[in-house]
Amino acid sequence: MTLKGKKIIALVSEDFEDLELWYPVLRLREEGASVHLVAEEAKKVYHGKYGVPVTSDYDFDSVRAEDYDGILVPGGWSPDKLRRFDSVLNLVRAFDKAKKPIGQICHAGWVLVSAGILEGVNVTSTPGIKDDMTNAGAIWHNEPVVTDGHIISSRRPPDLPEYLQALISALEK
Repeated sequence: MTLKGKKIIALVSEDFEDLELWYPVLRLREEGASVHLVAEEAKKVYHGKYGVPVTSDYDFDSVRAEDYDGILVPGGWSPDKLRRFDSVLNLVRAFDKAKKPIGQICHAGWVLVSAGILEGVNVTSTPGIKDDMTNAGAIWHNEPVVTDGHIISSRRPPDLPEYLQALISALEK
């Protein structure tokens, strides 16, 4: 239980990639972290791309970065929805400014692109958004996981074991 006492935000919206949300949430909880599911509306059921449901704990406007140790942005199609909320982008910017771990996988890079925090940052993502990442100033790598300071990025579900090892390691610090 290496993350006992740590608090993590997991962002949620419709059409999240089921494995990219649930695998990290469960692994972080296994390590002792409290993971809060944060969405546009609190106590609402959202569904992943494959229909797996999740009920949000809080809404975007009721959480503050200073109360948490890290943030997780899952992939799927939800990042395209999440990045439309100023409160989400401001939350990600606050984690970036505080140099607290930001985990992003697959299409989640879109949220970081829209938050404007990738200039000169080494990252990976699904190859489908490589151009978006590089156009935002990121240095893209085709690797299972890339850690650049407090930003931990990964490509897709098969990379989840390596991604979670890196994310847990960053949260332990």
